[in-house]
Amino acid sequence: MKRFFVLVALAATLTASAQIATRIETFPISSVRLGDSQFLKNQQLDISYLLGLDADRLLAPYLKGAGLTPKAENYTNWENTGLDGHIGGHYVSALSYMLAATGNKEIEARLDYVLNELKRCQDAAGNGYLGGVPDPKKIWGEIAEGNIRANSFGLNDRWVPLYNIHKIYAGLRDAYLIAGRQSAREMLVKLTDWMIDEVKSLSEEQIQQMLISEQGGLNETFADVAAITGDKKFLTLAHQFSDKRMLEPLLKGEDNLTGKHANTQIPKVIGYKRIADLEGLQDWDRAAKFFWDVVIGQRSVSIGGNSMREHFNPTNDFSGLLESEQGPESCNTYNMLRLTKMLYQTSADKSYIDYYEQALYNHILSILNPVQGGFVYFTPMRSGHYRVYSQPQTSMWCCVGTGLENPARYGEMIYAHEGNDLLVNLFIPSTLTWDDLTVTQKNRFPQEPSTTLTLKLKKAKTFALKVRLPKWTEAMTVAVNGQAVDYKSQGGYAVVSRKWQDGDVVRVELPMHLTAITTPDGKPQYSFLYGPIVLAAKTGTDRQDGMYADDSRGGHIANGPKIPATQMPAIIGSADEILSHLQPVDGRPMTFKLTGVTLPQFEGMTLQPFYQLYECRYQIYFPLFSQQEWTAKQQELAAEEQARMALEAQTVDKVYFGEQQSESDHFFSGNGSWNGSDEGIHWRRTRSTISYQVKTDEAKTLRLKGFADRERVVITIDGKALGTVALDRQGLATLTLPADVKGTVTLTIAAEQGRQTPRLSEVRLCK
Repeated sequence: MKRFFVLVALAATLTASAQIATRIETFPISSVRLGDSQFLKNQQLDISYLLGLDADRLLAPYLKGAGLTPKAENYTNWENTGLDGHIGGHYVSALSYMLAATGNKEIEARLDYVLNELKRCQDAAGNGYLGGVPDPKKIWGEIAEGNIRANSFGLNDRWVPLYNIHKIYAGLRDAYLIAGRQSAREMLVKLTDWMIDEVKSLSEEQIQQMLISEQGGLNETFADVAAITGDKKFLTLAHQFSDKRMLEPLLKGEDNLTGKHANTQIPKVIGYKRIADLEGLQDWDRAAKFFWDVVIGQRSVSIGGNSMREHFNPTNDFSGLLESEQGPESCNTYNMLRLTKMLYQTSADKSYIDYYEQALYNHILSILNPVQGGFVYFTPMRSGHYRVYSQPQTSMWCCVGTGLENPARYGEMIYAHEGNDLLVNLFIPSTLTWDDLTVTQKNRFPQEPSTTLTLKLKKAKTFALKVRLPKWTEAMTVAVNGQAVDYKSQGGYAVVSRKWQDGDVVRVELPMHLTAITTPDGKPQYSFLYGPIVLAAKTGTDRQDGMYADDSRGGHIANGPKIPATQMPAIIGSADEILSHLQPVDGRPMTFKLTGVTLPQFEGMTLQPFYQLYECRYQIYFPLFSQQEWTAKQQELAAEEQARMALEAQTVDKVYFGEQQSESDHFFSGNGSWNGSDEGIHWRRTRSTISYQVKTDEAKTLRLKGFADRERVVITIDGKALGTVALDRQGLATLTLPADVKGTVTLTIAAEQGRQTPRLSEVRLCK
C-alpha cells in the first residue's frame, strides 16, 4: 500500500525560526486566582461536581480495555453505550486545570489517583495503548490491517472511537503541561507512539477515509507531542490526521460549512492552527483565520454560540435555529474559545478578545446552573423554551466533559503580556502574580461599569499597562491614584506607560450603552445587549420536562412543550427606533423594561443578563413587525405553528437522517449509505440498508420525509416487510403500522435491488 507522505516538508528540528511568532503571551492558569464574582462561585460549584464524580466508575472502561478488573461499573448514559471513557479524558483535563487554578488539595489527590490508575492500565496493555473504547483489540486490529468502515459518527461499528481516544490524549497533555505531572508526559508519548504503529501500514487514502469519522482534534494533540518532545515524527502524524476534505476549501477561502457537524470541524481547525504555528505555515494560518471569521461573523448568534441540532445552519436563514429546541452546543463555544486564544496570541488582534468576552459571559458562564451545578448541552434560541441541566451520576454527555473544564479555565485570558508590558483583557475580579508584580482587580462588573487595579511591587518598575478598549464602550477613562491620565490608544488598548510604584491604584471607567443586533442573516429579529452582556426575559417556569437530566440517550434535549410563536411577544415598530422600546429600571442595574410588544400580557416585561437566568423559560431574540405586517403575520404564523405543533403532538419518536446525535441516539446501523445536506436539510441515502431502534408506543403510522428523487424505499420492522413506497411531490410517504407492532423495534430502510433510496431527511412514528 502507498505510504502517507506529509503535505509539506518538515524542518529537521522544531526550531523557533520556523514557527509563526507568538506576539502575545498569556499567563499560566496557576498565576491567576479568581476574586469574588459569579465566575468564582461557578468555579467552586465545579470543584464540588468534580469531587462528586466517582473516579473508579470513570476509570472502569480503561481497566476493561487493559484486561484488568474494574473497581466499579461504568457510569451509564454515553459511558456505557459506546462512548465509554470519553468523560474520563475530560476529567483528567478538568482536574489538571482546576489544580492549577486553585491549588485545591482534594483535586490534586484525585488527579494523582486517576493518573496512577491510568498508568496501571497502560502498563498492563504492554504496547502503549490506553483507552476506554469497547473491545479495543478488535477495532484497532481491524484498522491496523486496513479494514476501515467509517461514517460521520462511527468507525468500525464503534461510536466515534477517534473522538473518544482524543480525550485521553488531551487529558494527559494537560496533566503534564498544566499540572506538571511527569508520568502523564511518559504515558502521552507512549500512547502517541502506539498510534504511529497503528497506522504505519495505512495509505494516505485509508487514513483520510478513517477521518470521515469525528476525531476530536487528534492533529492538534499530535502536534503538541511534537512540541513537547522536539521529535518531528509526531508532526508527521499530525499531518496524517489532518482532514484534507475540510482543509482544502479553507485554504481556498471557500465556505462550505452549511450542514456540517459543527464540533467535528472546529477541533480540526484548532489542529491546523497548531501545526501552522509550529511549522510557520502561513496558508494554514490564514485558513484557520478564515474559518473563525466565517463562523463568528456569519454563523453565530448573540451569545457567541453556533449550530442548530449540532450542525452549521445556512448563513442566509437563521429561522430554523430560532425555532429549534436544540440551539447552540456548549462544546462548540468551548472549542471556538480555544481557537480564538491561539489566533489572538499570534496576531495581537484585540477583536479576538471582544468575541472571547462575548462568548464567555453570555454562553459559557450561562451553561452552569448556579444553584445545582449542572451543565447545559443545548442553549435553545427558541422563544419561550428552556435548558436541561446535567446531574453528576446520570449525565455523561460531551458538553459535561467540556463543562467540567470551563470553570477551571475562566482565568486564562484575563491578563497577558507583550514583552514586559502588561495587558488587561477582561474585567473579571482576580489576582495575577507575575514575577515580583502582583495585580489585584476588583469590581462589580458588569453591574457597575468600572474596574480597579491595585499594583504591588517589591521595587519600582517601568512598563506599559495596556487596558483593552472594548468595542462596546465610548469615552473610557483611566485614573492613576485618583488623577486622570491621558492614555495612548494603540492596537485597541489604552496604554499608560510610566514607572510604577508599589501600591499604585488604577481606576478604569467603562461606560456602557444599549445595542440591538439582528441574526447574521439580517432578518428583523433582535437581541439586545448592554455593553457586552446579552439581555433576556424570563417568560415562565411551566412544563420544563426533564430539566434535570436522566441517563437516557436523549436526556440532554429539552423535549418539553414548545410555546407557539404566536404566544410569544414580538415588537411593533421600526428598526431605527428599536432601542426606544427598552427603558432602564430604577435601582436595578442591567435591568430594562420592554414596551411596545404585540401581546398585552408581556407589556413591560423585564430584560436582564441572560447568564443570570436559570431553571426557567426565556426569550433572547424578539421579532420586529410593523402593525400591518403583524396582522398578516399572525395568520401565517398561526397556521404554520398549528401544523408543526399538531405533528409534534402526534409524534411518538423521530429520527433526523444524517444528523449525528439523532442517529446515534437511535443506534444507527447501515451498509452502503452516505449522508449530506441540501438546502440546509440533512439527509441520508443508501444502496443497501440502514436501520434504527425506534419507539412505537401508541404509534399507528410511519411518516417518511425527504427529497422527491423518484427512487422507492423498502421498509421492514423487526425483519417483517411493511411496504415499498415512493415519496410524493411534497417529499412525503405514509405507511400504516400493523396492530402487533409495540415497544422498541428495529426499523430497516432498504433500496430496491440494484438501485438506491431517495435522500431521506426524517422518519416519524405517529399516533
